[in-house]
Amino acid sequence: MIVGFSFEEMGMSGIVVVAENGMGRYQQAVTAGQHRLLADEPESLGGTDAGPAPFDLVMSGLGACTSMTLRMYAERKGLSLERISVTLSHDKIELDGASRDRISRRISLEGELSDEQRQRLLEIANKCPVHRLLSQSVILACSLEN
Repeated sequence: MIVGFSFEEMGMSGIVVVAENGMGRYQQAVTAGQHRLLADEPESLGGTDAGPAPFDLVMSGLGACTSMTLRMYAERKGLSLERISVTLSHDKIELDGASRDRISRRISLEGELSDEQRQRLLEIANKCPVHRLLSQSVILACSLEN
């Protein structure tokens, strides 16, 4: 049996709607709550590069979640963490004879932190909700509207 929870009950965002906007071959209007942004493919893939590409949006979510999770933890623990920066990249690797996607994440922490605190912050980064989501098998329920 699958137990369902609403996004609001889990403290997560609500519905995201993505639709073609007619402004380019692949350009998409993205609506997330009250926020609006564009997604597109780079010119090298036939887009107009009017917004981040889909993998860039996924990495943006992971980077933002990582930084926010670290900030919440540092505030709760009273750590002297002045600034967080997360740099992400995506590539393909060969693993056990199969091509796999890899996201590399480099976290920069500024502030007077001990080696032990820095290591604990890395452990916490790996517990951010988006990291956990991307690290496991996800159930994607897809359907067509009438």
